[in-house]
Amino acid sequence: MNQLTVRNIVTAIAQLPRRQAYNYINPRTKGLIEIVNVTLPEGPIIIKRYNPSVGETSANAVETSISTQMIQRIANAFVPNQPINFDSVLGASYNTRSVLESLMAHTPQFYYCYPGRVDNRNMNSAKVSRGHKYLMWLPDRPHRIGIVEEVETDIVISEIPNTQVYYDSIDIPEVYGESEMDIDIKRRHSQIQVALIMIGQQLGFRTWVAQNDRGIIYNNQRVAELPSVVNSLQQEGMIYPHNGAVNSALLIDCIWFKNGRLMPAVMEVEHSTGVTSGLTRMKNFYDLIPPYQQTRYVIVAPDEEKAKVLREANKPQFKDLNTKFFPYSAVEELYSLCQRRKIRGITEEFLDSFMEPTIVADTPSLYQ
Repeated sequence: MNQLTVRNIVTAIAQLPRRQAYNYINPRTKGLIEIVNVTLPEGPIIIKRYNPSVGETSANAVETSISTQMIQRIANAFVPNQPINFDSVLGASYNTRSVLESLMAHTPQFYYCYPGRVDNRNMNSAKVSRGHKYLMWLPDRPHRIGIVEEVETDIVISEIPNTQVYYDSIDIPEVYGESEMDIDIKRRHSQIQVALIMIGQQLGFRTWVAQNDRGIIYNNQRVAELPSVVNSLQQEGMIYPHNGAVNSALLIDCIWFKNGRLMPAVMEVEHSTGVTSGLTRMKNFYDLIPPYQQTRYVIVAPDEEKAKVLREANKPQFKDLNTKFFPYSAVEELYSLCQRRKIRGITEEFLDSFMEPTIVADTPSLYQ
């Protein structure tokens, strides 16, 4: 099993006894954790936290929820035998991240470890020192349930500064403010569209932007006027000759074209709307054009929406699309790379390393 899922994590924690006190991994943390309830198959997990050293008890502790979204972000980060730092993955987004980390460490397939660390403050130094605490998933090496175990590792981590992505100012036309979509959500949706346009430009693609998004102002310029944005689908020979294809494509968020002969990706950005609507638009378009071999049909969505994307993309009516999932973190990682390195001379297959397949066999639970 190479892919960890929310269901795996929730099922594993559900095996831990309820109403029992669990320690944090860090022995200096004096608080205790208690599992109140686990909602199967994908959470949430309800817990209590209290610190007996200051007179707190389970009886007066407040119940707190570990959300499915938080568990999803952690599940996305894990691969077997690779240390994961919870703070790096979750940042300051969740105040129960150390609770989730500790509970996972009490289940058989997770160990804590301290990989070596290269100090990049002195770039001439090769000294390796003891690093921060990480959690490692070892599915083939389970320990006894209900305890935490450290694993020794020779892995060394060279920590580089966090990748940052910069967006110039984005103005949303007033018409969007009158829609049901919250303006902050629309702005985030637009930022991702801009990132896709700029990635496409760097890779030598021209980008179609949905007809209802072309009035967005980016850096004092309408998106429709950016140099790599397609002016009209009527000029695109890959779709114009096919009856109904142009009208079907008008509201698709982004389509990449290359050299008049390739369509590397058809993409729907789903920030908070239902994934089904984007899949439906792409499927309608797919049914009206020839089966171009190198075209990817892609849902672009927040990392924590992965489970929803996989669930919807695997419905029978959408399986022909062979949908790819392009998480926001991967979009911005690639966009940052384009901003910093001005990458050139690579093929569109390079994109596949940033996108994840969705049509996969069912993954078994950790415990069956």
